[in-house]
Amino acid sequence: MGKNILIINGHPNPSSFNFAIAESYFKGAIASKATVDTITIAKLDFNPNLQFGYQKRIELEPDLLASWEKIKKADHLVWIHPVWWGGLPAITKGFIDRLFLPGMAFQYRENSVWWDKLLKGKTAHIITTLDQPGWYYRLFYGRPSVNQLKKATLEFCGIKPVKVSYIGIIKTADETQRKKWLQKVYDWGLLTK
Repeated sequence: MGKNILIINGHPNPSSFNFAIAESYFKGAIASKATVDTITIAKLDFNPNLQFGYQKRIELEPDLLASWEKIKKADHLVWIHPVWWGGLPAITKGFIDRLFLPGMAFQYRENSVWWDKLLKGKTAHIITTLDQPGWYYRLFYGRPSVNQLKKATLEFCGIKPVKVSYIGIIKTADETQRKKWLQKVYDWGLLTK
């Protein structure tokens, strides 16, 4: 029996290349006999604003509750998103803010600077699209979206290892290049066993 894989698509535009990436990974993972589920953040009905921080809990909307059940069930999370202004799209950041909460994804220890990682045992793969080469994003900008999602969110909550793959330069890619990328993403899905 294969892994339970959850694909989380963080691009707000359904006609974006990120949706083609998510579909290609899905097809590869299904072909590998994995159990695959998806979350398309843009289709969820929720307020992305963590209005009171951690001082006051906001009731989770049904779509967020259903998403959390999918995250808990998954062995492997595949995050697909573009890099905008060095970071995640606002809707993706809001999804994380509202859902990766104390008592759910992590738990601060009483009278301590340390915390318990409540999502241990899961792995992840971040697939991010860029309008610059991945090496340039790493060397000249320090890959802020990766640091935020991989280190300060997923690993903070116990998810390890977290693989990172860059796809780009998107804005100058022709159809042939896009097909090559989609085949590579399909293969990643196929190999996730």
